[in-house]
Amino acid sequence: MDFLEALDGRIRILERVGEWAEAVRISGELLAADGLVAPSYVEHMIQTCQELGPYIAIAPGVAIPHARPEDGAKGLGLSLVVVREGVWFGSHNDPVRVLIAFATPDRSAHIDLLRQLANLLARAGDLTQAAARLGTPEEWKEYLRSILQDSP
Repeated sequence: MDFLEALDGRIRILERVGEWAEAVRISGELLAADGLVAPSYVEHMIQTCQELGPYIAIAPGVAIPHARPEDGAKGLGLSLVVVREGVWFGSHNDPVRVLIAFATPDRSAHIDLLRQLANLLARAGDLTQAAARLGTPEEWKEYLRSILQDSP
């Protein structure tokens, strides 16, 4: 499954959130609403970050909330949440403005999706600039499509 198929309309753009856990919860609830994860998966996303720290803030302005496949993943999918004012995770990559949450039903798909995310981030450069200028889910889809269209 390619990146845009896995995203399948789960894009939300917000002006602000109260704290990082709220942003993570919203990104997980987009997956849960489509039946890709159980509600427990969303709670594991938050719990993992509480236990392990802000390791999900992987690049300046970007976080990838997720949990393990066995934590309630039912299918493969992504969500994208943009927080225009940014949210603080306690990371050197703060403030986070783009959250790309994912769920995969097995370890193999998990690794493949992480590879696609790494490719996207390498090709996109600074996603925080996109967060400042792109105002609709359709603009985000077109932006991502333009980045990925020449991808190997």
